[in-house]
Amino acid sequence: MKIAVVNWRDPWHPQAGGAETFAWELARRFARAGHEVCFVTARAPGQSRRDVAEGVRFVRMGGVFSVYPLVLGWLLLRRSRFDAVLDCQNGIPFFTPWVVRRRTRVLCVVHHVHDRQFGVHLPGWLAAFGRFLEGPVSRWSYRRHASVAVSPSTVLAMRERLGWRGPVHIVPNGVSIAQPGNFVKSSVPRLVCLGRLVAHKRVHLLLDAVAELRERRPDLVVDIVGRGPEEAALRARLPEGVILHGYLPEEDKARLVAQAWLHVSASQGEGWGLSVLEAAALGVPTVAFDVDGLRDAVRPGETGWLLPEGPDNGAGLAKGLASALDELDHTYTVNCREWAARFSWDHSAGRLIDLMRGTDPGPGWEER
Repeated sequence: MKIAVVNWRDPWHPQAGGAETFAWELARRFARAGHEVCFVTARAPGQSRRDVAEGVRFVRMGGVFSVYPLVLGWLLLRRSRFDAVLDCQNGIPFFTPWVVRRRTRVLCVVHHVHDRQFGVHLPGWLAAFGRFLEGPVSRWSYRRHASVAVSPSTVLAMRERLGWRGPVHIVPNGVSIAQPGNFVKSSVPRLVCLGRLVAHKRVHLLLDAVAELRERRPDLVVDIVGRGPEEAALRARLPEGVILHGYLPEEDKARLVAQAWLHVSASQGEGWGLSVLEAAALGVPTVAFDVDGLRDAVRPGETGWLLPEGPDNGAGLAKGLASALDELDHTYTVNCREWAARFSWDHSAGRLIDLMRGTDPGPGWEER
C-alpha cells in the first residue's frame, strides 16, 4: 500500500514526545514490510524540508498551526496517490477526509482527549475553539471512518466527552528501549521522572514533594529527564537532591532508569503513558495518579501504585511515594518486566495494517 502518516511533529522535532514515537515506530515497520510510506509533518527550525530514514520519506512544512492547512493542501494535490492515511490527532486532527478520495481508508489515531488540557495551554477563546474542533467538527469529519485509540481510557473519553459514535479499535503503544548492559541498582533511594516538561505533566508536584520525602530519607535523589517549555521555570526552583538532566541519549536514559527504585508520573492525564512501559521494561514500577491512560498502564499492587486525584495533589504525591518506597520489593520488578513484555510495536503495526486493509485485527491487548 501507499500510506501517508500525518503527525504534528516527527521524532527529531525538539518538542517530540510519545505521539511522535508511536507514529515513527509504526511508520518504519510499515516501510520494512514493503509498503510505500510518507511521513507528513511540521518543520522545526533547522530541519530539512525533505528527508528519508529507514525507507520512510519525510515531508515537512509549516509550524504549530500553519502545518494544518499546508498539509491539507499538499494532500489535496496528491489525493489519488494514497491508499491509506494514518491521521494522528494531537488535540486536533488534520481532517484528511476532507481532501482525499472517498475510497481512501483514513484512520484517525487518538492518543488522549485534550478538552481539559486546552485550558492549561491556551487562552480561553482559543481553548474553546480547540474543544469545538476536537469534538463536533472531528466527530462529523470522521463519521464514515474507523478510529484508533491507544487505551481503554481513551475509548471511554472519546465516547463520553467527544460523543464519538463510530468504531474505535485499540492499538496500544509498544516498547523498545536501549539495554543498559551491566548496571547496579542505586544503593540510595532514587526516583526518576521521564517525559516532556509541559504544564499538564505537573512535574512541579514532584518538586513540591521532595522536601517532605527527604525528611524521612535524607539520601533521596530524584532524576528528571526531558525537555520542554517548563524547563527553565523548573530548573529555577530545583530543591536539594533533584537533578534535571534535560535530554539524554537513549542508552544514558535507560541506564538512569534501570538504577531507579521508582518511576514517577504526576501527569493530569495521558493516552497511555509510554514512559510507564519503558520503565517497566527495565523492572522499575511507577507511582502515578489515577487518571486517563495511566490507570491502564499501571497495574496497582503489581506494577505500581495509583494515587487518587484531590485538592492537594502535592501532599498526596509525597504520601504515596513514601508508602511505595516502604512497600517496594522484588516482586514489582518481576511483574513489571512481564507486563512490558506483552506489548510490541510489531504487533501494533500488524493491527494497523489489518485495519488499513479493512480486515478485522482480532482481539487487542486488553482481551489477551
